[in-house]
Formats: sequence, structure tokens, C-alpha cells
Amino acid sequence: QLQLVESGGGLVQPGGSLRLSCAASASGFTLDPYTVGWFRQAPGKEREGVSCISNSGDSTNYADSVKGRFTISRDNAKNTVYLQMNSLKPEDTAVYYCAAGPMVSLLAGDFTSWGQGTQVSVSS
Repeated sequence: QLQLVESGGGLVQPGGSLRLSCAASASGFTLDPYTVGWFRQAPGKEREGVSCISNSGDSTNYADSVKGRFTISRDNAKNTVYLQMNSLKPEDTAVYYCAAGPMVSLLAGDFTSWGQGTQVSVSS
């Protein structure tokens, strides 16, 4: 079964940037066939879709709250999906998860394989 691992989280000041990475955690598994999405969950809140990218990279989708600030991309040769986050705000603080699924969607229920998450904290 496909398992994912996220990296790149950390503490950053408001207005700063971070780049998250998502990769398959076991050799022999590839992300090529899948749409990959990024989700986040803040304490006391439901998990929300942030962005997703189709298997070919031709189609992307973003939550309104991150449009113009976050960019999703993928490098299938490196078996990795990235989320570049710029102009970060305190309200972006959350655990960020990547997930793989069959369709372009920001609904968590449409994704079948998940990573363990990486913490992003935006604070001065």
C-alpha cells in the first residue's frame, strides 16, 4: 500500500516562506498515477483541503484562502510533490498532510493514502 511522508515544516515568521515536500515512503511505490493533495488541520478545526495537483501536473486546484500565496508542483522523476508557501500568515498554522487519490479534489474523502503530517507554525 502506498505510504507517504511529508517534510519541510517548521516555525516561520509572518510573511515568510516554507516549501513542503511529499514523497512515497517505501521503495517501489511511485506517485505518478495519482492526484496528490495537501490538507491541513489546525487545533480544534476540521481538516481542510489546501491544494491538489493531477497526476500529469496539468491541473491544479487551490482553496480560496491560499490562492496567490501557495503553489503546488510535482517532479515525477523525483517522485515528489511540493507545496511552496509564501506570505505566510498566523492562520496558516496547522499540521499539513499530503494524500494520494484518483481524482482532482479538495475533499479528504476522495484520497486513500495519507502521510503522518508535518507541523507548520507561523508566529513572530
